Parts: sequence; C-alpha cells; structure tokens
Amino acid sequence: MVWVLPVHENQVQNKRVESTGFPCLDEGSIPSGSTMNEVITAINDAVWGYVLIAALVGCGLWFTWRTHFVQFRMVGEMLRLLTDSAASTPKGTKHISSFQAFAVSVATRVGTGNLAGVASAIAIGGPGAVFWMWLIALIGSATAFVESTLAQLFKQKEKDSFIGGPAYYIQRGLHKRWMAVLFAVLITCQFGLSNNSIQSNTICHAMQEAFGWSPILVGCVLAAMGLFIVFGGIQRIAHVSSILVPIMAVGYVVLAIVVIALNIEQIPHVFKVIVTDAFGIEQVAGGGIGATIMNGVKRGLFSNEAGEGSAPNVAATAAVTHPVKQGLIQALGVFTDTLLVCSCTAFIILISGLYNVPELNGIALTQAALQSEVGSAGPVFVAIAIFLFAFSSIIGNYYYGEANIRFITYNYGCSAARSQTIMSIYRICSAGLMVIFGAVASFSLVWNIVDFFMALLTACNLVAIVLLGRYAFRLLDDYRLQKRQGIKEPTFHRSQLPELEGELECWE
Repeated sequence: MVWVLPVHENQVQNKRVESTGFPCLDEGSIPSGSTMNEVITAINDAVWGYVLIAALVGCGLWFTWRTHFVQFRMVGEMLRLLTDSAASTPKGTKHISSFQAFAVSVATRVGTGNLAGVASAIAIGGPGAVFWMWLIALIGSATAFVESTLAQLFKQKEKDSFIGGPAYYIQRGLHKRWMAVLFAVLITCQFGLSNNSIQSNTICHAMQEAFGWSPILVGCVLAAMGLFIVFGGIQRIAHVSSILVPIMAVGYVVLAIVVIALNIEQIPHVFKVIVTDAFGIEQVAGGGIGATIMNGVKRGLFSNEAGEGSAPNVAATAAVTHPVKQGLIQALGVFTDTLLVCSCTAFIILISGLYNVPELNGIALTQAALQSEVGSAGPVFVAIAIFLFAFSSIIGNYYYGEANIRFITYNYGCSAARSQTIMSIYRICSAGLMVIFGAVASFSLVWNIVDFFMALLTACNLVAIVLLGRYAFRLLDDYRLQKRQGIKEPTFHRSQLPELEGELECWE
C-alpha cells in the first residue's frame, strides 16, 4: 500500500517551529531550510512512504502469527521475569541482570520520543497518529521479541559481561560479514551520534522554555555529565539507568493519571477523536491520511524501537538461562514505552486541545499542554522530566554504538591500543560533540537526520530477522514446552540447535 503525502514533513515543522520563540532555532542556528535538509527530507518521504511502513507492519503481523501472539499470551511471564535473577555466574563477575538490561533498553526507548516525538506526531499528523503509534507497538512487540531472542542466542563472552546484537547474529547466523559491518556502522551513526543530538536538542529547548537557560550552556553541561558516565562502561550505564528509569517513568505516569482523573469526562471524547481522525473521511479525501499514518508509525518506531535493531544490543548483555527470557522482557519494554508513557503524553495534549495551535510543536506543545492543566509548574515539570528521560537515553544510546564499534574493530583485526583509541574518540563524539551539536541545531534538521538513519537501520535489521526468525520460533516452542512440564526456570543448551552449535559461543 502506498500513501502519498501532500506536503513534506519538514515544511510543516519549519512553519511551526519558527514561531516557538526559541533563540536557538532562529538566527545563529543551523538552518532548517538548507539544501541538505531538503535532500534528506525527500529521501525520507520516499523510503518511509513507499517501503518501510509496509515492511514494519508486514513483519510485525508475520511474527505475531508465527509466535502464536506471544506479546499477548505471555504478558504474565514477562512481568515475572523482571525479577528474574537466575544468572548462575561465578563469584566476582559483573554480568548484567535481566532487570538492568530492561532498564537500559527502556532508558533509550523512554525519552524524547515520548514527550517531543508524540507531540510532533500529533501536531503534524493529527490526533489519529496516536492510533497508528498504538498499532505499531501492538504488532511490533512481536518483532522486538524475535530480535532480542536472536541477540541472546548469538551473544559472545567478554571479560566480565556479554556482548551481542544484530551485527553479531547477522555474521554468525547469516554469514554475511559485509551486512553485519553495514549494520554496525548504521547503528553507530543513528544511536551513538544523530540520536543523541535529538535528546540534547529537546532538553535544551525545554530548559530554555522553563528557566530561560542558554542552550549552548545546557549542552556543555550535558556533555560533561554524559562523558563522565560513558567512560565508566556498561556497568555504570546500567546502574544509572536502573535508578533513573523507574523514577522518571513513575513520576511522569502519576502526573498524567492525575491530569486524566481531573478530566475523566473528556476521555471518551479523546478516544473518539483519535479513532475518527485515524480513519476520517476528511483525512482520506484530502490526502492527510498519509501524513497521519506516516507520522504515527515514524514516531512510534522512534519511541519504542521495535524492529530497529537497537534494543537487542543491550538484551544480549543480560545473563539468563534461556534466550527467550530477554525476548519476552524486551517485548514488555515496547508496551511500557508506547502504550503507557506515550499515551500519557497524547492524552495530556488532546485534553488540553492545544494540538491545533500552529505555533506549537515538539516539546513546546507538551509543555504548553501541561501548563494549561496544572498551571505554571507544568513547563518546569516537563523540563525536569525530559532531562531525566533524554539524559538516560543519551547514555543508553552511547552503549549501542560502543557494542558495534567493538564489533567493527574486532572484525578488522585492530590492536587493543588502536581499538581503545577509536573507542575514546567515539565516546567524545557521542556523549560530547553530538550533544553540543544538538543544542545549537534546528528542530527540523536533527529530526530529519534521525529519520534517515532510522529507515536504513530498520530495513537492514528486518531483512536479517526475517531470515533468522525460525530460530526464535523454535526457542519459544522449547521454552513453552519446559513451562508446560512444570520447569519454573527453563534452560537452553546449544546442542538443542545442532546446526548452529559451532556458531554459538555461549550456552555451554
């Protein structure tokens, strides 16, 4: 199916962002109407409008069918596994627990996409975009299950942790080194670099709106904090994320529940607006249905990352007794992100009725909506929330790039000293320079760059998991069989997949 968009997304964004009052988006900023931005937008429209949406929905439906609706039938098991500590590791090791891996992946999912991304989708695509965000999460959670299960299956040992992800299962499962290296380069560009500029851009705008702080000053402080944490390795990242994620998620959800409770009589109307706008006759007749679907899917994918190939990188680090455990936990992460946190933002915005104001977009729309409901404290709360959301995403995004740079340097036989130098340069670029770039770049430019790399990255990963999905299906069947036999903690041994035994470094 093809959806033709009557207007480029950045044209709408530019019109609205120019009036936000943010100095960093006016004179002195990187121009959003530049030739580079226009070229990237044209490519994004073609790839997203003609290819990727159909691929994401198609793969999600296929995985949902082949796993027998795992994302719905095993929710109880997902919740139980959050407390799973069945990582029987020798004393003195530093393996990441199931919950810590969940926290790091949620830290990258729960961020700018939940507050600024949802607002942008509604402002450009209308309330109906929320419906498509929900749909991509419901079917995409099966895709998340498959990719994270594969990451666990093909993970490798390191000195005091595990490492893995799509680059690893592409090389060991498909034996396509070029494709594995391509994925590693794309995810480093997407998460380690461009995605961090989005997080910084949103934090700086929120802080400026709430407190009047200089974007470049906030960017420099963020860079310093991020560098301190990322130079501490995955253990420090996991520790910080496991603290920040519960605090920020619970606090934001509680506030949203309060707002919804105070406006409970409007909730039926909110649902009606979402559904009618998603399939409205006016949208279809005017060509607006394309913008609604595309923005809902794009922002939904940016937020929950199902099928993008990002969460498998941290899912592989967990020490579990069966690969399916992390697959289930990461599927739950998609629900947590989109159906819970994104819905909170959407409801607040739709209750306020400010989504029709042309001058409001991104984080400014979320702040204005919350201010209309709770008063002047609204923008301040959003600024603090987005700081926790986006900062945790910065450090989580960094790790995705680190895991894949290690993959590249290993494949090309770099010495330990040279690998360490490359890693140090990457850390400075990811948590330092790109954070500062995001502080001064335009809203439209940073989002378009992210959409570009996200499309390429997702396409590469979807090809891989479709070809390797049969192993995830077999593992799920084995897990369910052991549970039916009364085994509380199912286990896996690589001899159970004899055709892969030589390719599996773990699971002895």
